[in-house]
Amino acid sequence: MENVSTSTESDCYTVWENCLSSIKESIEPQTFMTWFEPIHAFKLEDKVLTIQVPSKFFYEYLEGNFVQQLREAIDKALGTEGRLAYYIKVEDEEEEENASGNYLGSITKIKDNNPKNGKNGFVKAENGQNFLSNFTLNRANTFDNFIEGDCNRLARSAGMAVAHKPGVTSFNPLMLYGGVGLGKTHLVQAIGNYIQTYEKDREVVYVSADKFTNQFIESLKNHNLESFNHFYMQVDVLMIDDVQFLSGKDRTQEIFFHIFNHLHQSGKQIIMTSDCPPIDLKGLEERLLSRFKWGLTADLKQPDLETRMAIIQKKITDNNLNLPEKVIEYLANSVDSNIRELEGAINSLIWQATSTETPISLQMAKETVEKIVQSVQSREISIDTIQKIVSEYFGLTIDSLKAKTRKKEIVTARQIAMYFAKEHTGFSLKSIGYHFGGRDHSTVIHAIHTVNDFMMEKRELKVHIDDLRSRIAK
Repeated sequence: MENVSTSTESDCYTVWENCLSSIKESIEPQTFMTWFEPIHAFKLEDKVLTIQVPSKFFYEYLEGNFVQQLREAIDKALGTEGRLAYYIKVEDEEEEENASGNYLGSITKIKDNNPKNGKNGFVKAENGQNFLSNFTLNRANTFDNFIEGDCNRLARSAGMAVAHKPGVTSFNPLMLYGGVGLGKTHLVQAIGNYIQTYEKDREVVYVSADKFTNQFIESLKNHNLESFNHFYMQVDVLMIDDVQFLSGKDRTQEIFFHIFNHLHQSGKQIIMTSDCPPIDLKGLEERLLSRFKWGLTADLKQPDLETRMAIIQKKITDNNLNLPEKVIEYLANSVDSNIRELEGAINSLIWQATSTETPISLQMAKETVEKIVQSVQSREISIDTIQKIVSEYFGLTIDSLKAKTRKKEIVTARQIAMYFAKEHTGFSLKSIGYHFGGRDHSTVIHAIHTVNDFMMEKRELKVHIDDLRSRIAK
């Protein structure tokens, strides 16, 4: 093999370029771009080629996945006596560490004095954009205005523990899951805001899974993966919203897997949200899902009636308004799917009241629920509609369905209306009972069972129920 001179700095780059040419032939182009383009030749002395990598994580990944390719490339470029060493940029100088004992030799950490680098060693992208500037927390999302209830008590308590001692508790990672509008993002940002307020030296990053993916793609496109890796592996608290959107994105999952490992091993806090528990996440690698289960998984459920009433009270108090008890009760029982929808209805009422200088009435609340809530949820069928159709079908009034009377024909019509309310509206049993004269959930359960029995045992009533179903569905 042709001898390669190692006496000049230019030879350092030539040897590494030769190594890259050799490695490029044996791995996928995208893999090469991710793991080898960010590496730079540093120096060449006595057949020891030193290359500069962004982090120890980067070194460990190369050693764990590309040892054979590197060995063959070094043999070809420098002969069998050739060796490879690494320099890793860190914030402070540290003593030299030994590698894992293979041919790669030693790792030397050097201080990064590059003026392009930002606070605490964060590397700016080549276009001058600091990754950190892309992450903002809504300062309005705090623990103080996060209403606690049975539906979210565990999640809030875990969030408070993490906020007080990020990276120290056993809640690492903290995975919060639940449906749309139940407060996951509010709670995550409350944690971030608390840490930023009381531990100003910690770097807190909040990012959606979609934005994380887009940044990763842009970093690849702009040959700036080094900055991307370096930024995320230096944060103290990483909050990823909606991790379910990493589904099917294999390369993004791979980079997140290694960032996750690096942060977790470094005692940094990881917080994630999802629309379902880890066991139900589809399209994510098993090794990633297993790590999601290392800490604590807590769910946020649909708010119960008491929590919804507390949210309404808090909202109107903050806006210096008074709301009749019957209006609060109506809203709490009529908007029970999620907190975001409830707050939207309250905001609409507040706007109407302040802009028209009109007190909030029960009628105004009903109109708001019909216009705002049902359009958001795409509920074409309301309880009011069901009550109207059923009462007209049996020749009764709507008020009679809500009355305390126990006349058989009214009780039967009421039970059928309750049955259809459960089938079509998605309201809780307790809320359905409220709309039928304030009956409790056990009465609604009994009504549903009774109607099911009717359809099995009473052919005449089954005909009526089928007829009503077709009318309601129109």
